[in-house]
Parts: sequence; structure tokens; C-alpha cells
Amino acid sequence: MFFTTKNNQRPYHLGGFPLETLPRDEGLIAVEAARPTVSAPKYDAPARGPLATSLRSYLDIFIDNAMAEPAAAKAPVPDDPHRRMVDVKGYGYFMNASQVGICRIPANAWTSEETAAGHEFAVVLLLEHGRVPERDNPAREWIAPALGEAGDARIGGIAVCLSGHIQKMGFAASAHVMGAGSLDLDRLAVLAGLAVRDGKGEDGDLRNPFIKGGFSIAAVSTPYELAIDQPLAKAALDTLGLSYWLGRNGATSGRERNRRAARASHLSAYAMETVPRVDRPTTLILDDEVPRVSKRAAFFDRALRGDLGPKAQKERHRFAFKQPHTAGMMASMRAMVPIQGGEPAANASDAPGEVYGDPAANSRALKSLSYLLGADLTGICEIPDYAWFSHGATGEAITPYHKYAVVMLIDQEFDTMEGAAGDDWISGTQSMRAYLRGAEIAGVMADTVRQLGFPARSQTNVDSDVLHIPLVLWAGLGELSRIGELVLNPFVGPRFKSVVLTTNMPLEVDKPVDFGLQYFCDHCTKCARECPCDAISWGSKVMFNGYEMWKPDAERCARYRLTNAKGSACGRCMKTCPLNKVVTADGPVLERLASWCGINARWLKPVLVPIAVWLDDYLGKGKRNPVKKWWLDLEVVDDICVTPLKGVSQRDLDLDHRIDPAKQKMAYYVANMMPVPNDLEAQPVDRKAAMTMGEVLESPITAAIRAGRGEAAPGYNIPTPPQAGGPTGRDVPPAVYGNAEASND
Repeated sequence: MFFTTKNNQRPYHLGGFPLETLPRDEGLIAVEAARPTVSAPKYDAPARGPLATSLRSYLDIFIDNAMAEPAAAKAPVPDDPHRRMVDVKGYGYFMNASQVGICRIPANAWTSEETAAGHEFAVVLLLEHGRVPERDNPAREWIAPALGEAGDARIGGIAVCLSGHIQKMGFAASAHVMGAGSLDLDRLAVLAGLAVRDGKGEDGDLRNPFIKGGFSIAAVSTPYELAIDQPLAKAALDTLGLSYWLGRNGATSGRERNRRAARASHLSAYAMETVPRVDRPTTLILDDEVPRVSKRAAFFDRALRGDLGPKAQKERHRFAFKQPHTAGMMASMRAMVPIQGGEPAANASDAPGEVYGDPAANSRALKSLSYLLGADLTGICEIPDYAWFSHGATGEAITPYHKYAVVMLIDQEFDTMEGAAGDDWISGTQSMRAYLRGAEIAGVMADTVRQLGFPARSQTNVDSDVLHIPLVLWAGLGELSRIGELVLNPFVGPRFKSVVLTTNMPLEVDKPVDFGLQYFCDHCTKCARECPCDAISWGSKVMFNGYEMWKPDAERCARYRLTNAKGSACGRCMKTCPLNKVVTADGPVLERLASWCGINARWLKPVLVPIAVWLDDYLGKGKRNPVKKWWLDLEVVDDICVTPLKGVSQRDLDLDHRIDPAKQKMAYYVANMMPVPNDLEAQPVDRKAAMTMGEVLESPITAAIRAGRGEAAPGYNIPTPPQAGGPTGRDVPPAVYGNAEASND
């Protein structure tokens, strides 16, 4: 318990609830099979309120974009139904289903004559409903009538993604969700060991042993043979007890669940309110010298246009999708782009500012809504002018249009990262899962806010008009780290992706945080040591485009992530960072103690940081934990799953790797070396010139002194201007050039 927990040895596919410990009753299979056929589940009444309306429309997006046909050839999957089950259940839990079970489908479970021939198995997914906010929280009015829709939309999206994964492996699969499907979901929940019929009436009410409130169910039917579960015995409803409270079999403990439930609905599961706040971010930002940059300058977009050469350009189209778990995601993400923005509802209140005139209450409401929909951490800030892109991905100029940003972080999932090398075949899927969840959350929120009468737009990885990193800083969700263009949070470390909602709704903003990260990163080089392409700086901070940072070699990083032959993309810096942890009531005592000291006893850092960094290596933190590996290593080549052509990354720690900072060759593409923002043809990078910039970049102290004297910024801080008469972006669909992968910006 001091250095590790029972959860460290809990197989991932068992999930967060100890379902495996409950009594089973095989006799219920015949009972359920004998029940008469019922109608498919559907909504019996119109949506109540703006949130419910939006949630139903987003569920329809998943339904409309579900894959229809399996791949032309079957993947080289194991013959063992148990190993197949581990992959499928693991995917369900990875996507944040509360519980997953598998059963055979009895004939009477089909609700229409249009049954799926040969679909013998059902993967049943259950999601616990969220909470209704407190009475003084404006979100209560939106959320109370929409809890069911919130659960249905989230679990329905998971089912669509899971069916896409199975289809990409070459097996038929169909998602059955609320309002779209042909299976009796209640019956399947009983057969798969997720619910018990209890109460009066012939059918009885469905009850779950661990979930006292409501829940939503979806299922995936398939002929893909999987190991099945048995129905729960009725006695399973009375098996909580002390062992559950302590964390039975390494599952999430009852005390941790109670701790989270006791927190106000506008607070995350993590105590961000205990972190010291400051007026400005802890790294120097010369606001007047930060140039507005174009999307065209982002290295994944440069690769797309051919700036990094033909190999990177080719791989840009598949690097995060060359693994079957991502197959069911991108179509829905792209379908959300056309409705990211829009006009406020004309039939809303004539004076929405009077109804929602309290900025503090509005902020609580939007935070509560974000957590209901699946965000892990949320902060709010005003948007500095330099956080807006100057030009879009297809050359159009962008004029700032909203005042506030609601910034949300999506955890990339600790246990999955524990089982991974960081640059193996699950890395790209970790990013895509977070991006998909973020697009859904911000999209639903923006639509809800517009229905209330305020302008709002979701800013996603596929289509964003703002840079996320400065907003994450100003919203008080972390500090810039040695990893470079990546913010680190005191509770989830660097292990997240961001999504943003911009709006003019009156909001109360958060302040930046200071938890001593600059000192920690200054004395820790583990991310640099473990970077597979030496793109992270071993040296000191520099001033880059108006920011004080450990500037990474962004080109080198992008090339590796795009062309990684033994995995999908890369997140190795996140995997190996000593602050990649989970601070909960179930976490190791040492990690909880270290986290508390890092926030509340920062005067101890000179003593504790060297010990913490050494101990992290000594305990093997950052190595792969095979107990947590649930996915099958498969590569998608020409739409067919094959055994990875170049193998699988097997990286662990490289304790002896060192680079002399004075000899590290880094390329810095400053503002005046960026491509012409509205020239869509290839503009090859000049790496040789970029490498010379390391000799002329200012140090933070030098820049601060110069700025204090009122002297002008260096000429290289002036961005490359647009081409007169160049493209405006109107002739190219923006979704084609959506940023499919990025760092936690």
C-alpha cells in the first residue's frame, strides 16, 4: 500500500467494480430465454429541455456514422475466446463504460424479424448516470430532466465505436442503442451479469449490485466468438460489505466512490481548489510579443501539405488510425464539425443575460455540465488575443469572436498507459478516444448554451480556431513542463488531451496555478531521457515566440509520431513522467503523500525532488505492466488488419541514456520561419536554418530585461505574412484537413 496497491495487479478487463466476486445463477439463462419478445427500447416522449435535445442529436450522430460492413479480410486474432474477450471488454472499459458483460443472444431477445443472422454473442455495456447539481446551481434545470439522455448518448457512442473495432477486424457487428437497434437490452443486461430483476411485477425492476441510481445500457451483437459471463444470482444485491468499502480485489473502493459523490457537482474528482493560485502563469509570457500563428504552421498540418516530405505526408493520413480500435471514431468526430458553431436560438429568452446574469453561477453550471458529460478537469479563462489562430487550415483569416474559454481536460487513462510502452499500438487510440470524448462534450455544451441564447462554439482537435495550450495555462489547469509544448496538471500529470468551449456567456474566470512544477522539471530530465527521438530539451529554458519554455524539437517529434513503425503515434513522455499518476483514496500512500507535499509543502522540494526522481526509477515507474495490457497488437494496412509489419515497441526504461545539453541538436522554427499561412502548396522546412536559431534565441532573463527597457522584440518573432491574393479556404472542405493528432494542446 505504501509503494503500490492491489489495483496494480488487477487485470484491466475486470473493470472498476468487483463483478467477478459476485454469486452467479446459470439457471437464469433458461428463464430469460423463455420470456416473450418485447419492443426495442425507444423514447416515449419529446426531449425535455435544451440539454436533452442536444444529447439526442449527438446520439443520432453516432448512430448515423456507425460502420456498416466488416473489413474484407479477418484479422489474425487469437482463437482463444478468453483472449478475445479481454480485448473487447478492455475496449469497453477504456472508453469509460461503467461495467461490461458478454452473453449469448437467445432468439426471443431479438425485438423484430430483422435479426442479424449469425450474431450469437452480445457485448453489453452499462453506464452509471451522473448527478443532479445542487439547488443553487443553474445547471440543475438542464440536467435533472436529461440524466437518461446523457447516459444513453455516452454509452451509445461507446457501442458504435466498439462495433467499429470488431468490424475493422473483419467480423460483423451491430450497435444496439436507445432508439436504434433490435435487441431487448434489459434481458441482455441480466444474461451478461450486469443486472438483477428485482421488485414487483412479472419482469421486475433492473437493479445493479453496486449502482444505486439509474444507468443506461447499450449492446453490440456479433458472430465474433467471445468468452461469456453468467447471470448474477439475486443474492448479489446484498454483497457490498466492508471489503467493497476497502477495494475488493483491487477494484475502486467504496470509500473513493463516496469521496467523489460528496464533492460539489461543479468540482472535479481532484482537489484543484487546494492548489495555490497566482495572477499569471509561472512561466514568463511577454503578451505583446506573442505572435498570432496560423494552423498551417502546426507540424501535423505541415506534414499534411507535404512540407516534411512524401513519407510523412503519406503517414499523416493514417498514423493515429492504423490500429482497429480507432475505426469507429473518426467518422462521428468529423460529422460533429459542421455543428460546432451556429447562431444563438432566436426563441430563447429576450434577455438571456438577465436570466443568466450571475457569472459565478454560470461558471458553476458549465463546470457541472462538463463533469456530467465526462470531462475530468475544467477551468475557465478570458481568451488572450494571441490564443486565436491568425488563419485557418485552408488559409482563411480568423477574427477573434468570443471572450471566454471553458477549458476541459480528458484523461488518457492511467491503467491503459501503465500497460503500454507509450509508443506502441495503443498510443494513437488513447489520443483519439480523448479527442472523440472532448468533441462530444464541448459540442453538446455549445449547443446547449446556444439554445439558452448565448453565442458559443466548440473548439476540437478536428477544427479549432484557438490554440489550447495558453488557455489551459490561463484557466488554471497546469503549468508548462520540460516536455515543452505540453501542460502538466498536479493530479493527472501530462496524461490528457484538451477541448475548449468558447462563448460570450458571462463567466467567472479561474486563476493560473503554481504547484512548483518549474523547480521539479528543472531538476528532472526523465522525459528527455526516455524520448525515443531525443526531441525534448536537456538544457535550460529559452524564449520562443514570446513564451519562456523548454522548447522541444517539434519537427523531430512530429516526424517520429507520424512514421513510428512499431506503434501508432507516441505518448512516451506522458508515460514516463514521474508525475503521471492517479491521486485518489485508492492510490499508493507514497504518491498521495508526495502529491500533498508538492502542493502544500513546496519548501521541501530541494530535498524531496531528487529523492522522488531517483525513487521513481528505482521502483520501475514508467515500465510496462503486463497485467494492464488488454489490447491486441494489430496494424491496419489498406483497410485490413495484419500482424504489425515492423513489430511492436517493447520499450522500458533507458537509465543510461544521457545527452550533453551543449551538444543536443535542436531545431527551432520561430515565427518568421513559419509557412505562408494561405499558401496550400508544399513549403519544405529548412531544418539547417532552424538549428542555427538555438544560437540566437534569448534567455528568459535577457528577454525580461529587454522588454522592461521598452526595446522591441527580435525580428524573428514577426510571423510570416499571408500571400496577397492567396487562397481563402472557401474552396477546400475544412474537415479534410482536420488535425487528427496533437500534443495536449
